Amino acid sequence: MLVGLYTSRVTLAALGVEDFGVYNVVGGFVGMFSMISGSLAAAISRFLTFELGRGDAESLKRVFSTAVTIQFILSAIILVLCETVGLWFVNTQLVIPPDRIVAAHVVYQCSIVSFILGLVSIPYSAVITAHEKFSFFAVISIAMAIARLLVALAIALVPIDKLIYYAALLALLGLVDRLIQGAYCSRHFPESHFRFVVDKELMGKMLSFAGYNSFGCVSSVLMSQGVNVLVNMFYGVAFNAARGVAGQIETAVGQFSSSFTTALNPQITKEYAQGNNHRMLQLVYSGSKLSFMLMLLVSLPVLFEAETILGIWLVQVPDYAVLFFRLANVCSLVYALSHTLITAALATGDIREYNLVVGGQSLFIFPIVWLLYRLGFPVYVSYLVQASIFVVQLASRALMLRKMVGLDVAFYACHVVLRCLAVVFLASILPFAIIFFIEPSIFRVGLTVVVSFASTALAAYSIGLSPQEKQLVLSQKEKLIGKFRR
Repeated sequence: MLVGLYTSRVTLAALGVEDFGVYNVVGGFVGMFSMISGSLAAAISRFLTFELGRGDAESLKRVFSTAVTIQFILSAIILVLCETVGLWFVNTQLVIPPDRIVAAHVVYQCSIVSFILGLVSIPYSAVITAHEKFSFFAVISIAMAIARLLVALAIALVPIDKLIYYAALLALLGLVDRLIQGAYCSRHFPESHFRFVVDKELMGKMLSFAGYNSFGCVSSVLMSQGVNVLVNMFYGVAFNAARGVAGQIETAVGQFSSSFTTALNPQITKEYAQGNNHRMLQLVYSGSKLSFMLMLLVSLPVLFEAETILGIWLVQVPDYAVLFFRLANVCSLVYALSHTLITAALATGDIREYNLVVGGQSLFIFPIVWLLYRLGFPVYVSYLVQASIFVVQLASRALMLRKMVGLDVAFYACHVVLRCLAVVFLASILPFAIIFFIEPSIFRVGLTVVVSFASTALAAYSIGLSPQEKQLVLSQKEKLIGKFRR
């Protein structure tokens, strides 16, 4: 997270606001094609983890090879779409300064390469996640973060166009990441040895699952990259730069919470596959609450001191970046409550009605934002729409899961949502007092960070956790102390 935040600072300073905005809108447009791939990624992860939970080795091998075959076919389809419809859109619809057209085209092609490399890596990442080998993910994530930082630091030294260099090197890092994951899987997991398989029945099940899940994926892409394109069309690349800065910080902060749910998700799916519904629901309740509190632990001090921190962190702070970041973090906090609910729904495999309802709600974000922009509303209104839809979706997910897996909605509302709101209120009192009585300074930032961390941890432990969860925290603390003593 820390390396990623510093990398964003170096990149913005080296590229400048205009080129940084061009990279975000062009690369983000390619990312819109993930509305096709994202649903399949969820299907692959679910089927692999489910078969691993059942302990069927042959079926696991068949699922992996089928997944790789599907991804190769999908890569070819996306390549054709990107080089035809996508290229037309970039040339005719995006607002790009005339002197940066050539660089934008190179960024576009490099983004396509990066996207396809990420696409064919999905089955391998899913295998690693299903086996819960998170130590490997930790090592490779840190290594890639450091590599991206080195690329950003070298921008000022290269004699060629800085934007072209940056996009090309990131594509090369994507290739390296793909090769490392492939080699690791081949060495450790027998099922990851690819053989060409055309299992029509299995393909049909996976594509059917992906088809119903596509509502959520399409809406997610439209919410992020689609809105980014709308901002470009209505307000220009400078505002794309501000969204890019806010988005990168939001992603870095969100990793603190999402890493926890990434480790928890396979356990939820495996418990469902083994028929342990009660244990699965315990994981869902605790995971939802802890995801929110971990996100709050990092978000709270940054929300209070966003302006000062961005001023220190960035050489050049784009207009609206502070406001965008604060609003984006509020959206992420609301969404953090839904992480384990989504996993529980996907674990069942019967997601047709769920995705029609929840995914359909997300689809409203893009047209509502477009309409509000057309009516002259301010640029930040997109975040307000997003947060409102997230609240509606949280309620819908809980109600849908009551029928799907027996989730107790009243228990979830009282023991998860209300406890999280109480933690936010209690944890904010002291940091708010600091902001109110002390003038902005480096000292105040440091004090706010320390007090926010302490007050969030204290509030989470005292009123956020159940007695059973407190006991788990204490046992983990003893294990950690024992490791240090050894």
